[in-house]
Amino acid sequence: MVLHKDTAQKTAELLLQINAIKLQPQKPFTWASGWKSPIYCDNRITLSYPVIRNYLRENLAKQIETIYGKPDMIAGVATGAIGMGMLVAEYMGLPFCYVRPEAKSHGRQNQIEGLVPKNQNVVVVEDLISTGGSSLKAVEALRDAKANVKGMVAIFSYGFPIADENFKNAKVQLHTLSNYDNLLKQAEKSKYITSKEAAVLAKWRKNPSEWNV
Repeated sequence: MVLHKDTAQKTAELLLQINAIKLQPQKPFTWASGWKSPIYCDNRITLSYPVIRNYLRENLAKQIETIYGKPDMIAGVATGAIGMGMLVAEYMGLPFCYVRPEAKSHGRQNQIEGLVPKNQNVVVVEDLISTGGSSLKAVEALRDAKANVKGMVAIFSYGFPIADENFKNAKVQLHTLSNYDNLLKQAEKSKYITSKEAAVLAKWRKNPSEWNV
């Protein structure tokens, strides 16, 4: 769920302005999964723009407090959301930890870096949601550590049905600042893409694994 239409559109516009999101329907990217995609999103770029990163941290913090109240701590998903998660935790005056995809094979073999006392109310911060698989691994690790995961917030989601299903099955609430539908509306409105390109991009989202330009 997106919290506010104006926030969703402004977030999309900011991500487009700094090329955190690139739209290339005629020259698609190839994802690690092998999927051909007319969109590429790297929200870590936002950390290099103080005004934009502050906008994102403040709106993520507002979203957290509006939906969940003030939690005991914030957790970031490694590696993409470590920076933004830390900014949100700092802004809210809360403890912070981050969660690796899997435990280290050396040293203390931690999967969670930072102190997470049992029964803490935790909200997870993520930068990008695709299928939700890696994000939900972080939730699972926190639950294994006896944390009470209230839910997850993220900057952007592609809005894949498989992600909705995965979050529902894991019993995790997900809320984002913006998503694919708002992105397409804003990109067409701001002349980043034509209406014809918007149609191509909309078609990709329906069946991304089989899509090809």
